Amino acid sequence: MSDVRRGGGHAKPLFGDAANRLPGGDVPRGAASRGLPRWLRTIRESVAFYSLLFMLGLACLGWQPCAALLGALLSPDAGRRIGRAAIGWFWRAYLRVLSASGLCRFDLSDLDTLRGQPPMILAPNHPGLLDALLIASRVPDLCCVMKADLAGNVFLGAGARLADYIVNDAPRAMIRSAREDLRRGHPLLLFPEGTRTVEGPVGSLKGGIALIAARARVPVQTLIIETDSPFLGKGWPVWRKPAFPVTWRVRRGRRFAPPGAAPDDTRAFVAGLQRHYASELARGGHDDAGRGPRAAAGSEPPMRSRDARTGAGKP
Repeated sequence: MSDVRRGGGHAKPLFGDAANRLPGGDVPRGAASRGLPRWLRTIRESVAFYSLLFMLGLACLGWQPCAALLGALLSPDAGRRIGRAAIGWFWRAYLRVLSASGLCRFDLSDLDTLRGQPPMILAPNHPGLLDALLIASRVPDLCCVMKADLAGNVFLGAGARLADYIVNDAPRAMIRSAREDLRRGHPLLLFPEGTRTVEGPVGSLKGGIALIAARARVPVQTLIIETDSPFLGKGWPVWRKPAFPVTWRVRRGRRFAPPGAAPDDTRAFVAGLQRHYASELARGGHDDAGRGPRAAAGSEPPMRSRDARTGAGKP
């Protein structure tokens, strides 16, 4: 398999054995599917995919009344702490199940280095809907900036309010709330594109991240999310089954010092971020010397590429 990024127009190997890692350890993946006829493997994958999607919907719906009740009973600080811990625990567990099913592979180990660090803005590119969940599963006490329609979603809304997540519908209020949460010592997750990537390796970045960093005086840690599938990208319905397995890796990029408050400083800061994402996503899975893909000894054969429109596998 090879990694094909939307708009990139090229393929390159992405992962070796690291892609088999569950969020909490290393186990073999997809062993039950090996050696099965293709038609039987397709049936198994379809049953697993839709069963896990149904379980996810039930779990999210079941948490919402509990979160609403806790929000009414607890202090804001206690609600924030419990809400964020519950979200982290849930997504760690769900990613483990996805990994064990053989449908997905995750290499999130680089995120563990962010635990216990001083407050900062975590700024990933945004290829798909799972991006925030990947990061929340590994970074504790994380505050997320989210769209208003997600905050009002029946599957997510009460849990997001309990966790005191920040809605981005009012820019001034968003910047003020983000600065306050950073001052409490928590990491802040903010997607600089403002929405999922539509074209190219990364979309145009918004200026809000520079304003928050400048006013809170915190660094911006870029995160590079790489995947070999357009699954859950912009325009992909959540119920549409992709070609499996789907692989994600999240790695740290450059950490940027906060910019000055002057408009020229913030514009230059955003432009620097834009260049960094484009460079890192073009470099992809290659090592720092550009010698080729990072792959452990004894890693499995190169991954097959995905068609950027359909997700179908191609040799």
